[in-house]
Amino acid sequence: MKSNELKTGGEILVNCLRQHGGEHVFCVPGESYLAVLDALHDVPDMKVTVCRQEGGAAMMADAYGKLTGEPGLCFVTRGPGAANATAGLHIAQQDSTPMILFIGQVARGDMEREAFQEIDYRRMYGEMAKWVAQIDDAERIPEFISRAYYTATSGRPGPVVLALPEDMLCDTVRQLDSTTYQKVEAHPGDSEMERLQGLLGEAERPLVLVGDGKDPQTRADLESFVESWDLPVGAVFRRQDCFDNMHDNYVGDVGIGINPALAARVREADLLLVLGARLGEMTTSGYSLVDIPQPQQKLVHVYPGAEELGRVYQPELAILASMRPFARALAKLKPASTPSWQDRTRQARQEYLAWSEPPQVQGPLQMGEIMDWLRTRLPRETVVCNGAGNYAGWVHRFHRYSGCYTQLAPTSGSMGYGTPAAVAAKRAFPVRPVVAFAGDGCFMMHGQELATAMQYELPIIVIVVNNEMYGTIRMHQEREYPGRVSATALKNPQFADLARAYGAHGELVERTEEFKPAFERAWAAGRPALIELRLDSEVINPAKTLSQIRAEALERMKAGT
Repeated sequence: MKSNELKTGGEILVNCLRQHGGEHVFCVPGESYLAVLDALHDVPDMKVTVCRQEGGAAMMADAYGKLTGEPGLCFVTRGPGAANATAGLHIAQQDSTPMILFIGQVARGDMEREAFQEIDYRRMYGEMAKWVAQIDDAERIPEFISRAYYTATSGRPGPVVLALPEDMLCDTVRQLDSTTYQKVEAHPGDSEMERLQGLLGEAERPLVLVGDGKDPQTRADLESFVESWDLPVGAVFRRQDCFDNMHDNYVGDVGIGINPALAARVREADLLLVLGARLGEMTTSGYSLVDIPQPQQKLVHVYPGAEELGRVYQPELAILASMRPFARALAKLKPASTPSWQDRTRQARQEYLAWSEPPQVQGPLQMGEIMDWLRTRLPRETVVCNGAGNYAGWVHRFHRYSGCYTQLAPTSGSMGYGTPAAVAAKRAFPVRPVVAFAGDGCFMMHGQELATAMQYELPIIVIVVNNEMYGTIRMHQEREYPGRVSATALKNPQFADLARAYGAHGELVERTEEFKPAFERAWAAGRPALIELRLDSEVINPAKTLSQIRAEALERMKAGT
């Protein structure tokens, strides 16, 4: 059916987004989609966050998708705007985040002439999104938007890209009626659950790895299952908020800088139950913890996307299921007798607690002590964000994620993510505390979104760990080419002064004892705040200094290994 009133393509598009539950748009404005901006003017209940760079806008949409489970909506202009947005799109693709990226496009009559900023986005984004399309007919907007929502959220979630020719957005047509999309969930079969119960009953050294299931009911169902069987539970790379880290059965994260004791437990497990995780490179320590294609462990792989089951590893039991219905089914499984591995679970928990106690490092600033204090200071519902860099190892190892939807971190390893993610988190949930971590190199990639936080009066706290280098690359440099430092040193601004220039609260911390009062001042400031931590450049990670890494590399070279 069609309504009688004529509407522009821009109006129809915005109406469709509202129809499907869209409440928030992240954008950098462009002349290529003026008709959409005009339509948003008449919809005051739809929040619009104007960002400073398209990469930041796309990262905010990704963060919104992670926190809500609904597609994050991002609008950017053609050409350079679309190219900038690629950073956030790639994060959504590798992180399995529902997201819809809208790109203004040249007019239909100008295509195939290399018109101003023209790009064929179907070719540009072919391997970076679940679906890439262009809407050439305004009457088909409801069809395309409906498909975009279903595609972004079904199976393995991910990003969708829709190009919008600017003249199409100005066409006036009658809007086709449509209904709100429904989330499609795959449910496990009874025979699969019976087989799983049998495998658990036969196991002696089981281990659960979770990578999905952040909503409260799913977590409660998962905890019920884990407690019934007294199973040890680890979280995969940057999915630590999928299970309460304070729970007696939580044994640590399986990612970069893994606890060696936990890595050994993964290898020696006779049953590996992987829930909602792809078992990618970072989770498997470069595909070394689980053999390819036939694992030594009996592998039960549960995932909502059929294309991931058996893609790298041949499972003993593959279950195509979404986490929510699967956790519901898990909660009904009960052991026939007291599990034999209880002592192993308690021991694994103690290994995790010992691993997350802060070590003493070189210099007057002790990152471990700071993380230890923050662990007790931050409320349970605090959203903790970070991008990529060695500084993130301190966050992942020493912070204990307790509440649901409290970790925003890119599994794709994209730098610059922390500050935009914090802005999105505070826009989505104004009452929840939000703290972002960034390295000096990481912050400079999208730190300008601090201006966005100022514009919308969002009291986020950004902690910049400054060691005056691209630390991760320098660490690898010392391992592979010891002493031959090249292209990794950084000359930085005074970050606290930079924050004040934005109008934010700025603090400089050079000693451990200065952090607590600086943080409390930032917390009480009532506006965006930045705390710069000056970290000794030798302190490259919690385990070793740069000099130690260099010395070990030289010894290996001398020994010819």
